[in-house]
Amino acid sequence: MGERFVVIPVDTRGTVAREGEQFHAVLADPVAPDTTNGCDVAGPSEREDSFVEQQDPGAGVPILEYNREPVKYGDGVPKENSPFINNSDHDKGNSYDGTNMALFEEEMDSHPMVSSLLNKLANYTNLSQGAHEHEEADENEGPKKKTVKSPQMGTFMGVYLPCLQNILGVILFLRLTWIVGTAGILQSLVIVGMCCSCTMLTAISMSAIATNGVVPAGGSYYMISRSLGPEFGGAVGLCFYLGTTFAGSMYILGTIEILLTYIVPKAAIFVAEHKEDEVDALLNNMRVYGTCCLVLMAIVVFVGVKYVNKLALVFLACVILSILAIYAGVIKTIFEPPDFPVCLLGNRTLQNHAFDLCMKTEVKDNLTVTTKLWSLFCDGPDLNATCNDYFASNIVTEIQGIPGLISGAISENMWPEYGPHGMLVEKNNVTSFEGSDPAKDIYLPYVVNDITTFFTLLVGIYFPSVTGIMAGSNRSGDLRDAQKSIPIGTILAIATTSFIYISSVVLFGACIEGVLLRDKFGDSVKGNLVIGTLSWPSPWVIVIGSFFSCCGAGLQSLTGAPRLLQAIARDGIVPFLQVFGHGKANGEPTWALLLTAGICEIGILIASLDSVAPILSMFFLMCYMFVNLACAVQTLLRTPNWRPRFKYYHWALSFLGMSLCIAIMFISSWYYALVAMVIAGCIYKYIEYRGAEKEWGDGIRGLSLNAARYALLRLEDAPPHTKNWRPQLLVLLNLDSDQRVKHPRLLSFTTQLKAGKGLTIVGNVFEGTYLTKEEEAKKAEQNIKSAMAAERTKGFCHVVVSSDLRDGVSHLIQSAGLGGMKHNSVLMSWPGTWRQSNDPTSWRNFIETIRETTAAHQALLVAKNVDSFPTNQDCLGEGTIDVWWVVHDGGMLMLLPFLLRQHKVWRKCKMRIFTVAQMDDNSIQMKKDLQMFLYHLRLDAAVEVVEMHDNDISAFTYEKTLVMEQRSQMLKQMHLSRTEREREIQSITDESRSSIRRKNQGATETVNLSQQASTMEDTQEDEAQLIHDKNTASYAAANDKPDVGPDRVHMTWTKDKLLTERNRSREPNTNMAVRDLFSMKPNQSNVRRMHTAVKLNEVVVNKSQGAHLVLLNMPGPPKNRGGDENYMEFLEVLLEGLNRVLLVRGGGREVITIYS
Repeated sequence: MGERFVVIPVDTRGTVAREGEQFHAVLADPVAPDTTNGCDVAGPSEREDSFVEQQDPGAGVPILEYNREPVKYGDGVPKENSPFINNSDHDKGNSYDGTNMALFEEEMDSHPMVSSLLNKLANYTNLSQGAHEHEEADENEGPKKKTVKSPQMGTFMGVYLPCLQNILGVILFLRLTWIVGTAGILQSLVIVGMCCSCTMLTAISMSAIATNGVVPAGGSYYMISRSLGPEFGGAVGLCFYLGTTFAGSMYILGTIEILLTYIVPKAAIFVAEHKEDEVDALLNNMRVYGTCCLVLMAIVVFVGVKYVNKLALVFLACVILSILAIYAGVIKTIFEPPDFPVCLLGNRTLQNHAFDLCMKTEVKDNLTVTTKLWSLFCDGPDLNATCNDYFASNIVTEIQGIPGLISGAISENMWPEYGPHGMLVEKNNVTSFEGSDPAKDIYLPYVVNDITTFFTLLVGIYFPSVTGIMAGSNRSGDLRDAQKSIPIGTILAIATTSFIYISSVVLFGACIEGVLLRDKFGDSVKGNLVIGTLSWPSPWVIVIGSFFSCCGAGLQSLTGAPRLLQAIARDGIVPFLQVFGHGKANGEPTWALLLTAGICEIGILIASLDSVAPILSMFFLMCYMFVNLACAVQTLLRTPNWRPRFKYYHWALSFLGMSLCIAIMFISSWYYALVAMVIAGCIYKYIEYRGAEKEWGDGIRGLSLNAARYALLRLEDAPPHTKNWRPQLLVLLNLDSDQRVKHPRLLSFTTQLKAGKGLTIVGNVFEGTYLTKEEEAKKAEQNIKSAMAAERTKGFCHVVVSSDLRDGVSHLIQSAGLGGMKHNSVLMSWPGTWRQSNDPTSWRNFIETIRETTAAHQALLVAKNVDSFPTNQDCLGEGTIDVWWVVHDGGMLMLLPFLLRQHKVWRKCKMRIFTVAQMDDNSIQMKKDLQMFLYHLRLDAAVEVVEMHDNDISAFTYEKTLVMEQRSQMLKQMHLSRTEREREIQSITDESRSSIRRKNQGATETVNLSQQASTMEDTQEDEAQLIHDKNTASYAAANDKPDVGPDRVHMTWTKDKLLTERNRSREPNTNMAVRDLFSMKPNQSNVRRMHTAVKLNEVVVNKSQGAHLVLLNMPGPPKNRGGDENYMEFLEVLLEGLNRVLLVRGGGREVITIYS
């Protein structure tokens, strides 16, 4: 090939044209003046593919440059309507021009180039409408489509502060001091530590789930339902909804308690005439005012959630100021404790509402007169009046309610003081004389226990103070980076609140007198809020702050609960709730709000904060238990989609969190726990079996079979969701002549891939009939099972006997498996000896397997040099698994390295992803988009964009293509055996291009000519399936006469005589055809494909020659079966120089997702 030349597209008439997409290249006269311009006849507007000569001054060989119209990357005109491969929009096809990726061009419609797809995948979002969109719809009087703004909330504003606001609440301000005084510092620390540990473990599990993909708004319901299925999701979602609703009741009751007890006590409608009626009067006031408050809050939520969100920062500021006031007050007690005296009669604490002076008598004008306290215990104001025995026997003393941090009160408050209902609050270490009738003393103005107290009760009352950890995950749609913000913000918020609670327990016990701590409503300090007495600068800071905090928390509950119910209703998993999925035109859940208000009213009618708190504790604990269960199950199952970006989790922590949730449930109230579990179980069963008929007739002995059958029937209902996709492998093994596995490393590789926990079927095909091959098939099956046991491959073995090898493989691909447990991927080894094999159909069977897996929408994995793959005992050192992502075919290229790295053999390997950028692609933006896409996929991999410019097609590529086509054409025409082909291939590549001679060594042996005729037919079938140029096709057609020739006669000849006769009949045509081989012109399409293979191989070898494993997109076979052998050559060139290669061809559906 010493001459200069220009290659132009021509038709059979010599005019410039294009037949379909295939061009036929011819050599033009190098000195013709107008041939160079021949390529421009069509004009650039028609985008004709053309080869144009360029003379390289420094080279002695011609360079061919392939010109194409540039396709801009990121030009705002997407060529796919969807970022996924199963795009059904055929009107907007993928236009393609170029030489670099010509090997993949036939499948561009179904497997788009990465450069055209990457931007959409990186920026893909499918978040549901949230509160912010509802606000905009309200303001615009209807939902109007606007340009979607990217979320901008960070970790601090989007997660940390909302969690802080939801966790710190009514229990801290109204009940924590009472819990410390009743349980003592040590047991209070146990309660706080146990509850905070529960929420911290739950937050770790939640962080793992929340970072396992994009989590739209929906919080725990979305996470659990998408992790454990709709049954668990529906049950836990409703439990969480009920918990949130009863939390609204608790916050409203806390609001009314603060209002009537500490702000305006005179506003009470029901006033007790006797002390024994005070509890009933308080409960009735709570019911009336609570109902009014609920109606008012529901109206605010109905009018617009925007008002609630706008006031959220105000309510949060109240909480933070209140916390700061507490710590400021603690510091102030060191220097100047506040003056809040507590009056004691003997060792009993007195209610300080009806008297001013803590003494029995006082001196006025040198006269001893009785005080108001005297009147409370005696018949009259006279000194000789009859008084209560205990009052008469004991003296009245006054102590400071806030003695200060360094007063030593911590030692007195260290131990618990539990007691029954009506027990008097008494100070320890103070002597007193018992009265004659202590049963009547509870109706005197003493501070008494309003309920029976014990450790488990306090756990149930305290637990709601640590809830609210889901606030960050509920706002995931508004976060700039949810996968980063949710774990950090939630865990930091829990750590902060845990510190606040633990330090508060210690500081309250160190600063406040024990009797005042056990005074729940502050009766001994003139009705002041106990925690307010400690604050600085005024108790009103805490009173007002806690009031607005409870109001805000109640509004948030009434805002969030209806939306949670609406999400459950819209999922359709609970049919009778579907009516609550509707609402106003802007999406506001009106009907769900009405139901929420009705359930909330039930909690208000209970009227006791101490009774409502354990109820909502049960529902929250149920929710947290299932969050931990979801994380533990996902971790133990090791599903391929389980790839949390949050790495600091473990199934043991999740299991501990789940156990702690169950323990706290039964500690708090075992009967409430049972009721909550029964409710959740009923909802679960209802969702699972709604509309389904279950059979119960098989009995205990058939339970396993019935369960398996039932599971298979359910699996067959629908294909798995993308996040549940896992490789179910059909491994096609080759056996040697002794029925032993030829490539056991293929089974090793299968074992290493089974981190996906999917199905494995190992198959083999025996050629023959089942009646004659039954024993051999059984022996082969046993050998395969032994090899599977040796390689620790868990699966099933399936040996098929078929009269035709190709048909047997096809039957395996179609029918292996049962019901929903069918394979979705085929794993096989590369036919490394396809050139030297005595069987000319070996490579054709391989290509037909590719076509059949594609038709069956199954993925295909082809391992080249499989014998060099590591065994299960090997442990590869530091190295890389390189992924060359050229076209997008479902994401399997990214999933397979992740699964391999779960196995100890590949665990130390790093993952690198290479993608190819064309000349006009923005490689910098491609790299950013790919990094963002991998971030959403939770995959740790280095990213590199390799630029492949439209280089000139070299003479080497041109000649390599020509030699390939000459060989194929020659072999068709000469009907050579495989051994003879090798000699003739060598002859063709000789520089002299001398004539071909064949030597036949004769040996006297008997041949059946019917068998020879069968061989001839196979060879003639090969002829029909090989690509050849139109200029030489006529010669092949002249020889393509299967029934002509003397070799069709059924006789017994010697081999020499047979070959002599055959050669004599074909020699004239053969000589003519061989002479024509040297005037062949290579097919332009083959030149472009060979160029792709050569150039891509160069960059892959340059970057990945030292990699432990290279994964590469497998180009599809040609649609025209005539190009099969050339296709094998292209793949050989593509993989040349690489040690371990896994060719991957997707099955036509997405197998990896950014969602949880």
